[in-house]
Amino acid sequence: MSAAQQSRRRAPLAAREAREFLRQADPVLGRLIDAHPGFRPRAWMDDLPPYDAFGTLIFQVAGQQLSVASTRAIISHLQERFGGHMPSPAELLAADPQVLRDSGFSMRKGQTLRALAERFVDGRLSDEALSRMSDAEVEAALTEVPGIGPWSAHGFLLVALDRPDVYLTGDIALRRAIQRVYEFDHVPTEDELSELSDRWRPYRSLAVSYLFASEYDG
Repeated sequence: MSAAQQSRRRAPLAAREAREFLRQADPVLGRLIDAHPGFRPRAWMDDLPPYDAFGTLIFQVAGQQLSVASTRAIISHLQERFGGHMPSPAELLAADPQVLRDSGFSMRKGQTLRALAERFVDGRLSDEALSRMSDAEVEAALTEVPGIGPWSAHGFLLVALDRPDVYLTGDIALRRAIQRVYEFDHVPTEDELSELSDRWRPYRSLAVSYLFASEYDG
C-alpha cells in the first residue's frame, strides 16, 4: 500500500509489541507511554491530503529550519499557483523558477526541488524504487541531491515510508524534548543522544513520536 493510500485512513494506535518493548527498555520513556493511552503516532497526518513521494519531499524541503505553521503556509501558497494541488515533478520543472520564490521558497530550496524533480522525471527516483530500498539506501539516494541532508532524508523515511526505526538526527524540537523529559541539565551531546536512542532500537520511530507528543503537550 502506498503512503498516499495509508494517509486516507485514520492513523492506527501505536503497536502493542513496540510499546511494550520501549516500556521495558527505557523506564523514562515508559512513563510517557503510560501517560498517552490510545496514542496514535501518525494522527497528525489525519487532516493532511495524501502526498506521493515527491509531494512529501516538497514538504520536507519547505520545512527545513521553519516552524510547522510557516511550512504549511508555504505549501498552501505553492498549491495555489498550481491549481490547488501539489505540483508533479514535470509540472515543477516546466514552471518558471520564480513561482517557487513567490511561494516562499528560498533560491537554494528552489534549486533543491528542481534537482529532485529532475531525478523523478528521468527515473532515478520514484515511489516504487524508494519503497523497495533499505533505510540506508533511501538516505544515500536522497542526500546525493544538494540541499537534502540527513534530517530531510530521515523525515522522509518516517513520514512517507513509515519506517519503524528512524531517529531524527539534529532535530531541535526532539533534542529539546529529550533534554526536558530526561532532565539533562545541559543540551545533550551527540554521544549522549546516540547512547539513549540505541535503547529504543528497533522502534526508534515510535520513541520519537512519543517524545514529540510530550513536547507539544507541554
